[in-house]
Amino acid sequence: MQEAKQMAKGFIKKHGMDFESIDIEQCVQGFIQAMNTGLEGKKGPLEMIPTYISAEGDIPLEEPVIVMDAGGTNFRVAVVRFDREKKPVIEDFNRYPMPGTQGEVSKEEFFQTIVRYIQPVLDKSNKIGFCFSYPTEILPSKDGRLIRFCKEVQVKGMEGELVGAGLLEAIKKSGFNADKSIVLLNDTVATLLGGKAEYPDRVFDSYIGFILGTGTNTCYLEENRKIKKLPDISRTGGSMIINTESGAYTNVPRGSLDIEFDNTTVNPGQYSMEKMIAGGYQGGLVLTVLKKAAEEGLFSGDFKKNISGLETLASKDIDDFLYYPYGEASILARCCAGKDTEEGQKDRAVLYYLVDCIMERAAKLVTANLAAVILKTGKGSNPCAPVCVTAEGTTFYKSKLFRGKLDYYVKTYMNEKKGIYCEFVKADNATLIGTAIAGLGV
Repeated sequence: MQEAKQMAKGFIKKHGMDFESIDIEQCVQGFIQAMNTGLEGKKGPLEMIPTYISAEGDIPLEEPVIVMDAGGTNFRVAVVRFDREKKPVIEDFNRYPMPGTQGEVSKEEFFQTIVRYIQPVLDKSNKIGFCFSYPTEILPSKDGRLIRFCKEVQVKGMEGELVGAGLLEAIKKSGFNADKSIVLLNDTVATLLGGKAEYPDRVFDSYIGFILGTGTNTCYLEENRKIKKLPDISRTGGSMIINTESGAYTNVPRGSLDIEFDNTTVNPGQYSMEKMIAGGYQGGLVLTVLKKAAEEGLFSGDFKKNISGLETLASKDIDDFLYYPYGEASILARCCAGKDTEEGQKDRAVLYYLVDCIMERAAKLVTANLAAVILKTGKGSNPCAPVCVTAEGTTFYKSKLFRGKLDYYVKTYMNEKKGIYCEFVKADNATLIGTAIAGLGV
């Protein structure tokens, strides 16, 4: 097995993807510099989008709000209210396909589809919270102008459009009452708000929202005085949630196979970090690595033949193999030579170590991302009052290898080397609840 491990690590290193070459400190400093550049309003690798939402204020009780969540795969709709004990009550919940994920649609089709989704609840409230998980310039009105779609969503003619105003216009054209207010926010921002609401009695030094699912992103609380690109805001006290758009970060050390895979996506050259760590791209990246490794003789002839005929791979397929490397239901396990043969044992070991290297690299990059945000704010130095990181996403919680590796780097780099502390928390329905809080005007 040691031979298989060395073969895998040697291959990864040859193609510039080895985790050992990643200097977390260097990545952290680059990330902080990019954050400062974005806050100054200069063009750089991080958008640093102001949200005009703080994390303060009381939540109105027993007032319903329509909540929408446009994610990378699903579009969720619900009506949410907070009872007298400040507990969220979620009603009329439904899940639909995200428009634009099953082939390109027009701007008109995009909005018409959403109206059809929310039609059953349109009479439940005049307030709408819209969790819109794509790079969007949020305006002081709390509407948002789409910068671009990502996560393989394709909608023609949407870039530069006002999302909230477009939806209200579509509601009006469909014959419904469009006299409604709408607040647009990112899923990461909603996650932060939902996590804060979930733990009102805990003492935290600050709050971060972190997504690692189909895509990835990070948001945090920034002092208004440091948001230099908003002169009026920077002269005030208080703080605001900043959406960093960390998935779009480009100053990350990529290898030749990262670039080869990137060139097969709908947006080559964009979202470099997301394509290295997020679940929506994990399958494609691993498949690119496995096919190249097979070409270079790391696997048996059976594996090379079988993997060459595989056109797509999902992150779930990777975990299926990690949990059941000898299971007949696993696509990757079936690519390997017979499980009772020496070649089959080698195939499985090499495959495991290749995936292990990719996940180790992802854990280091996520550590650098989160550490940069915490160090930038100067928070989290007291272990009794850590920074609360509300985390969402299937990759974060369900990936077999990722979380243990992340915890290791948090301990060795953040805690021991930098003296900063964070705590990962999970809040049930954090995105829906946070969106409701924003939609209610908190």
